[in-house]
Amino acid sequence: MVEEEKLYANVFIRKKVVTKSGKSLGEVFDLMFETRTGEILQLLLKNTTSYCEGLELEKDQKTGGTLIPFSSVIAKGDFIVVEEEEIV
Repeated sequence: MVEEEKLYANVFIRKKVVTKSGKSLGEVFDLMFETRTGEILQLLLKNTTSYCEGLELEKDQKTGGTLIPFSSVIAKGDFIVVEEEEIV
């Protein structure tokens, strides 16, 4: 049986989010997840860039923050890297 990798919120919170081509989108403010399974569904961004705003991505109704599907994340480290084609 393969053990799933555990992800902790501090891996993502306050990290800058960039596209694979290096375009800055903003920084992670919070995570949206499925409460039953704990699966991360979306990253909630704040301090978004004008480039990000130009993409007209989905917004969170409560906070107004920009939502990025977690499935678009391709790397995590000093930055969170997302596949741009997966978010637009």
